[in-house]
Amino acid sequence: MTSTTTAPAHLPTIINPSHLHDPRPNGYSTAVAAPASGRTVFVSGQGGQERDGSLSPDFEAQVEQAYANLAAVLEALGAEVAQVMKLTVYVVDHDMSKLGVLTSGVTRMFGATLPAQTLVPVPKLAVDGMLFEVEAIVSVQ
Repeated sequence: MTSTTTAPAHLPTIINPSHLHDPRPNGYSTAVAAPASGRTVFVSGQGGQERDGSLSPDFEAQVEQAYANLAAVLEALGAEVAQVMKLTVYVVDHDMSKLGVLTSGVTRMFGATLPAQTLVPVPKLAVDGMLFEVEAIVSVQ
């Protein structure tokens, strides 16, 4: 049996097969199907930079700012968070102590409509001091 969240025609459908581990407590869904009528937009990685390019040295502050930056991109696209199908997050020197911050950040932005997600631990990101980056695949009308 599969848990499927039925969505309006313009929103993706979330799929969490019941015979697999429930990923929602960790801040993601197993699969997300794009609506047939949408177009796919690939959003470049958003880091925790403020408008002036500065970065907080604090991991949690960078996660919060990166999701705020992603929200600004979604607004520019005229998209809702529910239209995000997939996230890929990159974490410098990831360890389990960061998982709570990551889960909190994604659930604060997406609520119960969690996109598919992959976490990639990395030794370094493009900008010195950057600790977190999130890229998205969005289905828009």
